[in-house]
Amino acid sequence: MKTILVRYKTSKTHADANEELVRAVFAELTASDPGGIRYQTYRLDDGVTFMHIATLDDPDENPLMKVAAFKAFQKKLGDRCVEPPVVTELSPVGAYGL
Repeated sequence: MKTILVRYKTSKTHADANEELVRAVFAELTASDPGGIRYQTYRLDDGVTFMHIATLDDPDENPLMKVAAFKAFQKKLGDRCVEPPVVTELSPVGAYGL
C-alpha cells in the first residue's frame, strides 16, 4: 500500500476548468470502478490550491494511469499552474471513517 499527496496552485483563470477536469476523473472512476485505489481531491479555500490524496493498494501500479479523463487532466496541468505539483509520499499514522 502506498499513499501520495499532490499539491499545486492554479491561476485564478484556470481554477474552475481544473476542477471540471478533476470532476471528470471522478466520473470516469465511478463508471469504470477500476479498484485498487482510494482517491480524494480537495480545493482549498483560497480557490486556487488543489490537493489530491491517493492510496494505492499496489505501490507499483496506479490505476489512474489507465483512466482517459486522468490523462486529459494531466495533459496541460503545467499550463494551468502557477505553482507546480509537489508529490509527497505519506506514512499513515491513523485514520477514522475513511
